[in-house]
Amino acid sequence: MLLQLEIENYAVIEKLRLGFHPGLNLLTGETGSGKSILVDAFSLLLGARATPELVRAGAERARVAGVFELAAPPAGVELEQGELLIEREILANGKSRLYLNGRLATLAALRELAPGLGDIHGQHEQQDLFSASTQLDMLDQFWSTGELRERLAAVYGQWTEAGRRLEVLRSSEQEKLRLLDLWKFQHQEISQARIKPGEDTALEEEKRVLANLARIQQAGGAAYEALYESSGSAAAQVKAAERAIEELSRFDTALTGLAQSIHGARINLEEAAFEIRKYLDRLEANPDRLGEVEDRLALLEKLKRKYGPGLERVQAFGEQVASQLAELESSEDSIRRLEAEQWRFAAEYGRLAAELSAKRREGAERLKKPVEKELAALAMERTRFEVAFEQDSSWTARGTDRVRFLVSPNPGEPLRPLELVASGGELSRITLAIKTCLAGPGANSRHPRTLVFDEIDAGIGGRAAEAVGRRLLRLSRSYQVLCVTHLPQIAGFADYHYVVDKQVKAGRTLTSVTELDADQRVQEMARMLSGAQVTSDALRHARQLLQTARGA
Repeated sequence: MLLQLEIENYAVIEKLRLGFHPGLNLLTGETGSGKSILVDAFSLLLGARATPELVRAGAERARVAGVFELAAPPAGVELEQGELLIEREILANGKSRLYLNGRLATLAALRELAPGLGDIHGQHEQQDLFSASTQLDMLDQFWSTGELRERLAAVYGQWTEAGRRLEVLRSSEQEKLRLLDLWKFQHQEISQARIKPGEDTALEEEKRVLANLARIQQAGGAAYEALYESSGSAAAQVKAAERAIEELSRFDTALTGLAQSIHGARINLEEAAFEIRKYLDRLEANPDRLGEVEDRLALLEKLKRKYGPGLERVQAFGEQVASQLAELESSEDSIRRLEAEQWRFAAEYGRLAAELSAKRREGAERLKKPVEKELAALAMERTRFEVAFEQDSSWTARGTDRVRFLVSPNPGEPLRPLELVASGGELSRITLAIKTCLAGPGANSRHPRTLVFDEIDAGIGGRAAEAVGRRLLRLSRSYQVLCVTHLPQIAGFADYHYVVDKQVKAGRTLTSVTELDADQRVQEMARMLSGAQVTSDALRHARQLLQTARGA
């Protein structure tokens, strides 16, 4: 659950801090006020790509941070009192940084965490819903086929790799000789280098020392003199203080402990000085060694450019080439072995693909009723929903199934693909219904995931808008819901209502967000009903909408 969102120098937002709550959090405001900018900022916390264009004009960096409350720590991440702080920094020069609880992290790590944090549903996703690939992913998500699909993808990868290697072995004699020469050269180049793990890092450190030897000796000598060698050294001063305190302790034994502490400090200073001395004694100017280090680093850099990017990858490439050489030099035996492997992988792929297809068909049957039930709650009572299957003639890492979501919004009409029958308003509700079914049971009720709906109510109004509001309210009892809307029929169901406002100050556009109290909610909903001029009829209608929503 998102507890707090902070935004600095992001688009038209200069500085903003928002607290969110469990339940249904609604954001409203004039068109262009910046509501969708808040959603975009939240998407950065789920791993969306950052671009320098997001940085507010004149600023050096933009920052988006969110505090999430989680029921359990994700793998590899430590929580602080059950909370996870995610920070994204976008610099104007195009670079960006990511921190998880103050520690530098990768975007890949954040994207692994994102499904447990929240999900964003916007108008663009309604178009994505037309894609057969997206529909297949949704079906797999609903029926939890992830593990079986991963096994299938792994076998598919093994099957295609065996085919690739067979193709090489079956190539012409001329091509074999060409590959043999190339691989022998690559293997010899890597093996003769005799690479040691982490060698480049150690050599860079040694080069830094050798190249700056004079400065190191000067600084080390100065440190040794200041600590021990000179008459006014730290050790000499502390020793004088030690003698003085020992003299005082003859008159007041309470100072004995202090004398012992000072004695310990002097010993530590002397030991540090001796360590510096030993370090300096080990150093010696060696121009030849510096040249050797630079030559070795140049060789390693060359290998990394060709086979890397890191030394580990270079060594792995060398091992792969050695294996390919051995395979090519005994090609007849290798062909027979690979043919047997490919046949085995093909048989395993066929078995897993059939199992996955059967499971998907079972899931499609189980998805039908929940989606139709959700659509009925969204004022589409007679809509029929089904998943149609086709078998793809070619094998893929996702299996051999092609699926299409079919709907019939009105009785007597045949089932057709979504893009052929659904209007904008109907598609919004179908998207909400399917997403609700995909969400499944809510997470821990005290730490629910955050679902964000960005103007998913586009193209609807009246009774359908009220139905969407009720569905969002019910959904918010299992999840934390953040919803951007223009419709007062939906806004009335909010547990918490925020208004987004855009103003011009000192020639700069600024966006602000305010959490509304009860009276302010009435005013905002009246504005949504009547526009800039809030009338008494609009105020009365706003109060009536709120009263109706409270009884939901």
